[in-house]
Amino acid sequence: MSLNTLVRYLADGLSIATIGMCFVLKFPQIFKLLKNRSTTGISFKSLVLELISYSITTCYNYTNDYSLLSYLEYPIILLQEYILIYLVLNYMNLMNLQLLVASSAYFAIFIGLLTECLPKTILTFVMPMCTPISASSKVIQLMTIIRAKKADSVSPTTWAISTLSNLTRIFTIWMDSADMLLLGNFIISTALSASIMLAALYYKTDIVKRE
Repeated sequence: MSLNTLVRYLADGLSIATIGMCFVLKFPQIFKLLKNRSTTGISFKSLVLELISYSITTCYNYTNDYSLLSYLEYPIILLQEYILIYLVLNYMNLMNLQLLVASSAYFAIFIGLLTECLPKTILTFVMPMCTPISASSKVIQLMTIIRAKKADSVSPTTWAISTLSNLTRIFTIWMDSADMLLLGNFIISTALSASIMLAALYYKTDIVKRE
């Protein structure tokens, strides 16, 4: 068996492992919200930016016919993201008519891009923005924790899984398509996810003694 074949098997194995991790990525955070019924330390703006980034990346990979194993975690994470955003909105008492209109517009655009009813060139234009959007979402979340000096409702487990899955994706994307837009996104996401995980651990009330 050649070295290239072994590396290919390794990449496929890591892709499957990444997808497996993403099946449970948001569940620790969801369960923590259900338990605490509080959104302390969680940024709604961060979640919205994250949703936009996941949605664009899903459409970009799908419409470019990339290997399903290289991006299957995105639709999986999106379903969990919907649940998470619903819970945060509910606990923040932000359910209203404006939200219904915004949600309808989001799903119309998402389906339009996915089915190519909207021009595919839109994705080519907006995909480079995913890296700053994704990075901004994580920076906002990190700053929310630091400013509040409290992370009782933030799950370090979710961010640990995010760090590991992003790290494995750097290798698998490099092997599958070497798409520099995607690689840059994952490298930055790995560093920022790790930072949020460490901040969440540091600011847990049972770790930091507050005055």
